[in-house]
Amino acid sequence: MRIIPAIDIIEGKCVRLTKGDYATQKIYNEDPLEVAKAFEDNGVSYLHVVDLDGAKAKSIVNHKVLEQLATQTGLKIDFGGGLKSDVDLKTAFECGANQITVGSIAVKEVDVFKQWLCHFGSEKIILGADVKGGHIAVSGWTETSDQKIVPFINGYKKEGVKYVICTDISKDGMLEGPAFDLYKTLLDKCGPVNLIASGGVSDISELPQLAELGCEGVIIGKAIYEKRISLKSLETYIVKNT
Repeated sequence: MRIIPAIDIIEGKCVRLTKGDYATQKIYNEDPLEVAKAFEDNGVSYLHVVDLDGAKAKSIVNHKVLEQLATQTGLKIDFGGGLKSDVDLKTAFECGANQITVGSIAVKEVDVFKQWLCHFGSEKIILGADVKGGHIAVSGWTETSDQKIVPFINGYKKEGVKYVICTDISKDGMLEGPAFDLYKTLLDKCGPVNLIASGGVSDISELPQLAELGCEGVIIGKAIYEKRISLKSLETYIVKNT
């Protein structure tokens, strides 16, 4: 199971939110590159970057930060937040993203998402499936769609989607543990899929449980920044499981 630390960016700074609420913003570091290098120095190979300014602006904003992270580390980066147009995707990939995560467009502009999947390939496009009460949430989690999580994922699997990031919004930033039951259900009902768990990770002991379920990756944010999980313990886990 891949370990994927998260860097959320507002105004070029490394921040975290709780349940996606911008009013809960907490700045952890003024320099995302410093944070990314610390991850890399401790054996991490992957990074999840969210452009929170872009999510609000509905267009990529912090592409210069992405470029800096991509050119000054060897981390493989998946990037999301505000990717709404062909130009946004082109910018993200040109600035060094290995993969991009798309959520709202997959709900609101299905044909556009399918075109991106066809044009860029299923290895490059991650389906963002953010869940609130069993339904897909969009627009920075401010809206809940009528689409239920299982048919949403299965529908896009038929279109070739291979990677899915699923965040249980009720868990995000709460440090109360991941949505184990949700991920078990998805892996049971959505068949073989590269499911990346996101939200709620609070302790290193939860990682083997997610791996046992069959998650392909796990995104860890606040637990690292609040020092609930040390980088050294992550390094030990990565070495032990690779």
